[in-house]
Amino acid sequence: MPYEDGPGKKDRPCLVLSVRGESAVVAKITSKYHDDRGGVIPLPPGSVGDARGRPSFLETDELRDVPVWEFRRRAGLVDPALWDQVRYLAG
Repeated sequence: MPYEDGPGKKDRPCLVLSVRGESAVVAKITSKYHDDRGGVIPLPPGSVGDARGRPSFLETDELRDVPVWEFRRRAGLVDPALWDQVRYLAG
């Protein structure tokens, strides 16, 4: 995904919300909590494949379109309770 503060890209975990054709709508997952933003959902530590078990946060207030071919790997499945929260906030 593109950096917010400059040029370049990096691998970042994200939650795929929908796929249409060659594009996916995603919500990014970050390790930095932004309490000044709405739509941030805390995730259980280690839930996104972080070997150190650090907490992560799903940002549902800024969705992005990502070409399907840019995805590198699948990290896992979303817990149904979390999916309900995401649908409510990103709705």
